[in-house]
Amino acid sequence: MKLRGKAWKFGDNVDTDVIIPARYLNTSDEKSLAEHCMEDIDKDFVKKISKGDIIVAGYNFGSGSSREHAPIAIKASGISCVIAKDFARIFYRNSFNMGLPILESKEAVDDIKETDEIEVDIDTGIIKNITTDKEYKSNPIPKFMQELINSGGLFGYAKKLLNI
Repeated sequence: MKLRGKAWKFGDNVDTDVIIPARYLNTSDEKSLAEHCMEDIDKDFVKKISKGDIIVAGYNFGSGSSREHAPIAIKASGISCVIAKDFARIFYRNSFNMGLPILESKEAVDDIKETDEIEVDIDTGIIKNITTDKEYKSNPIPKFMQELINSGGLFGYAKKLLNI
């Protein structure tokens, strides 16, 4: 599967309270969560992005609480993928459970600039910066994790397995 969009850059230690502030956790409505995605770090984030865009971030992305709201807010906002230098462990797993593709690549994060056009091949782990014509390698998403993503997350995958 190939994903393509503009890059939106963030630094290190972007925690779940920044991704979706705790004051909005009284709902699990994806649309409501999406409206407030990243607003404490960039109040206009959801106004600037387009469906398919990609977050590019530094170290320890998604640290903090174990709330699933964070990857849900990102995915529901229209972001297709997150590329980071590394991810907090619980966010890493929650992302796949919620159907949000994520990749780790220090080289890509260091080189990609905000609003560069990026293409990500989650089958091969190849990240292409269309703007600069550079290519980066990350580990591809394992096939069983791709099945979670293609099913829309863990719940979609379970429904598929149970034929419901």
